[in-house]
Amino acid sequence: MELKKITGKLQSVIAKYRYAVIILIIGVVLLLLPGKSEVMQKDSISAPQQTENISVESKELADLLQSIDGAGKVQVMLSIASGERTQYITNTDSSESTTRTETVIITDSERNESGLIEQMNPPIYRGAVVVCQGADSAAVRLAITQAVAKITGLSTDNICVLKMK
Repeated sequence: MELKKITGKLQSVIAKYRYAVIILIIGVVLLLLPGKSEVMQKDSISAPQQTENISVESKELADLLQSIDGAGKVQVMLSIASGERTQYITNTDSSESTTRTETVIITDSERNESGLIEQMNPPIYRGAVVVCQGADSAAVRLAITQAVAKITGLSTDNICVLKMK
């Protein structure tokens, strides 16, 4: 008997506030829907892109080193300590107990959104190995070591120049 009274009261409350209940249910459903994660998309794109960038840089460096007198054919391998990093401009709002930081977003003419870039940090290299035909000459080894050091920012003790077969 009490169950009938409770269900009767519940039905009358639902009938009275039916629009609020409908809006509440729609809100809960929208909260449960999965959203796109921009961070996941950026990370999944940047890892292969960094590998491609390093390959291109190694190829360009090898082409440059081949133009050194006496170097001959050259192959270069660069080892990376950390990849290229992008820093975005952010706005920070502070209140009494919380600090809120948001990335500044810009929209282009086609309504594509992207973060406003503050600084691009180049990759940090760990070491380089250069294999070339003219490595038996000390002058060629020195020239190659100096060129790689200038381009990559590596110290000369992290660059190895070896003779090619």
